[in-house]
Amino acid sequence: MGAMSGDDVGKAVEGCVAALRPAVDRDWERVAAGSLEWSCRQTAEHVAGALLAYAGQLAGRARDSYVPFSLTLDEGTDNAGLLQVVETAGVLLATTVRTTPPGVRAFHPHPFGSADREGFAAMGVAEVLLHTHDLTEGLGLAHAPDEELAESVLTRLFPHVQPGPAPWPTLLWATGRGELPGRAPVTDWRWRNNLVIPTERLALTGIRPDAARDLRLGGDGGLTWIEGGPYEGTREAAGFLVKGYEAGVHRPEFGVFALVRQEDGRAVGGIGFHGAPDEEGRVEIGYDLAEGARGRGYATEAVCALTEAALAREDVDVVLATIEHDNTASQRVVARAGFVRATLDEERIAHEHHAVDTGLRLYVRRA
Repeated sequence: MGAMSGDDVGKAVEGCVAALRPAVDRDWERVAAGSLEWSCRQTAEHVAGALLAYAGQLAGRARDSYVPFSLTLDEGTDNAGLLQVVETAGVLLATTVRTTPPGVRAFHPHPFGSADREGFAAMGVAEVLLHTHDLTEGLGLAHAPDEELAESVLTRLFPHVQPGPAPWPTLLWATGRGELPGRAPVTDWRWRNNLVIPTERLALTGIRPDAARDLRLGGDGGLTWIEGGPYEGTREAAGFLVKGYEAGVHRPEFGVFALVRQEDGRAVGGIGFHGAPDEEGRVEIGYDLAEGARGRGYATEAVCALTEAALAREDVDVVLATIEHDNTASQRVVARAGFVRATLDEERIAHEHHAVDTGLRLYVRRA
């Protein structure tokens, strides 16, 4: 599965219009859109408005809020005209996604305050797929969305949701629109764009499950790497991320991040957590760099940023790092990042009760 693109937005909009066109002569004002409180007319207008808004956010590089504009239809616009507006707004978003560089982010509130071009493409596709379902359900029309589009939305916007037997039923369940065997109904949901933590020279960019899967299989994860990257530790960490996602225990804020140089957009390494915090508020980090990026302070910069972000959370009290006895370079990195060597008693407890390898030194930094 490649990067989510403007073509995906176009494909979703094309399917929406094709599904709704047979009903353009009906009264959409008096028919509820599936389980929504909106009418079919209101829902179709919402789809057009969302596509236009996403295009505006991304094109305008909105920083802290929504760009202050909205969609207003000409008086007397009929349903056929409304579908034309949906198509047009879809083209605008698709074109904006295609022409926006990969590292650019713009404001969106959920959950970390911004999204990149893939995030906006995924949100646009989600709006189209889900509300086409609502509209066709209300109007009694057939609707069979592209399963690959549904899977793309899930891996980018619902990384915290365990994959189900098929992508489309899982997406419907995850958004409170259907049932999934063995899972409780969803009554409250929110999609999640990936987290990016900026530093002076880097952007710690959250790796999504689909990109992690590609890295695990030997690909580049949709990133442009410097020579020698990604290092093996990043690929191994990506594999653990995929396992967590498939098991339904992945928490994106405690996932894996690519270290992307802000000056040229190239990835130089990876950093991340070994999992979510335990019941004692302990979380462990690991990191690596491509050989060509070593000796420039990137690792220290990244470890400082990720550690401080973790310790700012209420559910984290201690950040741990385990390092080989002879890896003095990595030991210096964590020392510069404010970590101290654990006491002998702390190391004993880590070895006996937390399965820490006895061949590793334990370093800690507390809130």
